[in-house]
Amino acid sequence: MSKDIQRDVSVLSAAKRGLAYLTANDWALVADKAVRVNFEKGATLVSEGKLTNGVYLLLKGSARVELPRRVSFPAIGPGEICGEVSFLDELPATANVVALEQVEAYFLDRATLQAMFELFPHLASRFYRSLAANLSRRLRDMIGPASAVAGKK
Repeated sequence: MSKDIQRDVSVLSAAKRGLAYLTANDWALVADKAVRVNFEKGATLVSEGKLTNGVYLLLKGSARVELPRRVSFPAIGPGEICGEVSFLDELPATANVVALEQVEAYFLDRATLQAMFELFPHLASRFYRSLAANLSRRLRDMIGPASAVAGKK
């Protein structure tokens, strides 16, 4: 594995808000199959109302998630994913994702992910479990602190 890929795997696997259930081997497979893409500040990674046909995994930089009727949402950064809602339900994206600075990311299209999941079913299980955990956390973040307190009772 090249030093660049080792660095990328390190960033992705260390992210606290990333795909937490993926193993080092999973990340190596992802890094091998993903396409590296770059976005300038202000560029749109995901456009609300358009199909994404895949997911982006941020390696460097940060991006703002712009939800309709929602003033603010925490920025996403290295190791985090975007485009996952459209990927999951195969419907147009529910939000815009705009680069706050130069962003470097991996892009994995649906066909590549499906092929990987057929070859490595345990990767699919960990990937989807990670997506479920991320979406749950993001929903709780949107609902606010009251939901976190209620869950601890």
